[in-house]
Amino acid sequence: MEGPLQQGWLDQGPDHLRIRPSGINHIHIAEGIDMRRNLCKCLLLPVLFLLPLQVMRAQDDYQYRLEIGTGVGLVAYEGDLNGNILAHQQPMAAIVGRYNFDPYKDLRFNLGLGKLKGSTDKVKTDYPDLDGKAYSFSNTLVDMSLVFEYNFWPYGTGRDYRGARRLVPFIFGGLGATFVKGDQKNVFTANVPLGIGAKYKINERMNIGVDWGIHFSLSDELDGVKDPYGIKSSGLWKNQDCYSMLQVSFTYSFSAKCKTCNKEE
Repeated sequence: MEGPLQQGWLDQGPDHLRIRPSGINHIHIAEGIDMRRNLCKCLLLPVLFLLPLQVMRAQDDYQYRLEIGTGVGLVAYEGDLNGNILAHQQPMAAIVGRYNFDPYKDLRFNLGLGKLKGSTDKVKTDYPDLDGKAYSFSNTLVDMSLVFEYNFWPYGTGRDYRGARRLVPFIFGGLGATFVKGDQKNVFTANVPLGIGAKYKINERMNIGVDWGIHFSLSDELDGVKDPYGIKSSGLWKNQDCYSMLQVSFTYSFSAKCKTCNKEE
């Protein structure tokens, strides 16, 4: 009869019988466990080694503080002599610049050139000061504005700032100056631009954006006629002229931040 170390031995418990493995089987089981542990270590070590490299690679693009570019679009007069917000839209061109504080916030400078046109022909309104006469105008517009833009999500390639997105919507508001050159009178006044937009990062340096905003001016003479209704009014923007601008812009990013600055943000 073989000994317990060779074949195992019976262990009679209160409810059932079970066979315990012999010492030799214990040795084989221990060796199997050690082999599995070593195999797991061999598989995990490359993963643990490559993971930091992937994290570093995920944020290896530069962030850029400045952008410069151009814009094209449409400008529309939205004053007393216009009965439709989409009427009399005219082409415009602009120079665009940005200073990026971080992936959420930036300052945008815009210098635009276009035309303001309007007419009473299709407006079903009585203008006492015009004595029932038809009136139209076509004035040159120069608009300069500095606005603060806030992105709803961080803006970037995704490899420059963790969680950044290539396509983000934004809102903007700021201050501006308006110069209108008319046939009879030139007007220079301030304006307050407010609007919405979206931007898309084509690659690390190229950006495309589209925005629409209303520029509330502090003058009622952008159309060459002051208060054609003949009604006296008070208030900063009450009964004042304004204009809308729809613009598509293309900008180039430059002035890179240091890589250490990127990681700290």
